[in-house]
Amino acid sequence: MAALQKSVSSILTGTLAASCLLLIALSVLGGEAVPVSSPCRLDKSRFQEPYIINRTFTLAKEASLADNNTDVRLVGNKLFQGINQMKERCYLLKQVLNFTVEEVLFPYSDRFQPYMQEVLPFLAKLSRQLSQCHIEGDDQHIQRNMQNLKDTVKKLGEGGEIKVIGELDLLFISLRNECTSPQ
Repeated sequence: MAALQKSVSSILTGTLAASCLLLIALSVLGGEAVPVSSPCRLDKSRFQEPYIINRTFTLAKEASLADNNTDVRLVGNKLFQGINQMKERCYLLKQVLNFTVEEVLFPYSDRFQPYMQEVLPFLAKLSRQLSQCHIEGDDQHIQRNMQNLKDTVKKLGEGGEIKVIGELDLLFISLRNECTSPQ
């Protein structure tokens, strides 16, 4: 019995020592630990499903045929101007995705069928998965870029909303590139 108590006592002491070492390591790192799953990350496999890729790109192509303004690009280098960190780019794309789903796709959900009925739930799910994605500190540069996009869409009127739908392929590619971990 004494041997069993000594064995349990040494196991508990070892566990306590390991816990203390972990706490010391975390305090040295400023209390930050690498999360198993970041809220600013999407599963790359979501972007590898041929069916949804086809539906998204076909929807974008159909809308782009109705887009008369070929001089303006919404999802491109200008959108990411001044935003270099991957997490910040994903955070911006989260906002673009939310705007696209809530302000454009839902109001246009009766158009571009049957593609819209399949792409909208897919993008809405991605939006929900990124709902906890936030950045610490000043995000004015991100908000400014997002506001520029919204202003451009508003200035173009219905043509701007059609352009947003016509660039779903670019949004899809940007989300895949900026919000998934390389494998």
